[in-house]
Amino acid sequence: MSVVRCDGIVQIYKAQDVEVVALRDVDLVIDEGETVALLGPSGAGKSTLLWLLAGLLRPSAGRLWLDGADVSRLNQRRLDRLRAAHIGMVLQNPARNLIGYLSAAQNVAFAQRAVKRDRPRARDLLHQVGLSDAGDRPAGRMSGGEQQRLAVAVALANAPKLLLADEPTSQLDEESGTRVVELIKRAAADSGTTAVVVTHDTAVSEALSRTVTIRDGRVGAEGRSGEDFVVVGREGAVQVPPEYHHLLPPGSMARIEELEDGIALRRAEP
Repeated sequence: MSVVRCDGIVQIYKAQDVEVVALRDVDLVIDEGETVALLGPSGAGKSTLLWLLAGLLRPSAGRLWLDGADVSRLNQRRLDRLRAAHIGMVLQNPARNLIGYLSAAQNVAFAQRAVKRDRPRARDLLHQVGLSDAGDRPAGRMSGGEQQRLAVAVALANAPKLLLADEPTSQLDEESGTRVVELIKRAAADSGTTAVVVTHDTAVSEALSRTVTIRDGRVGAEGRSGEDFVVVGREGAVQVPPEYHHLLPPGSMARIEELEDGIALRRAEP
């Protein structure tokens, strides 16, 4: 069962009189229990896609389904309810995920107020992120790394169907980062939580079950079981990975040769 389905998603920002296309014809399906790393250079559209999946933005064009619900058909109240009950999110700035004057345990409890179903105990979540002794400490008095770990615990407080994280290990040491990644993987294995993580950390991307690379607002490649594949987009478009640009530089012409199991691109000499 798919938790995320993007069908021709386009996202356009307007800056004064200029329109900036952040995402172009994104097609993507993510199934229940998958752990996906979103990769790509800065400005490629990764965070924009994450905000769409969080219901914080609505697509300019195309259709987006979250847990079977067509976002374009939801009014704001129903969308807010979906987000509160089924989506957990870790923003890149950890302090933005937390209420500074509440204790760590109170932050977890506050995140659980929207649902009645079974959910992890605050004490257990704090233990899993290495904050067993910080339950009574205000979040605003924690270090950046502690806040980041608490933000992950808060995001998992409702046992969400979809966990979204923007660079969740960026402020953590190697040991804490490993603990956070293992917690995400455990949530997927034990509760069927689907995780989508924006990251530049190769240790994170290698630990998750699948990678999706965004380049110039498009899905350019996917990785499964350690092997990368280019993705054929709409209208047959294929992005040549940067490591092959010396063979087929941008703007060069190429011949297409049919093979028994596909095609080959060969540079055409002018």
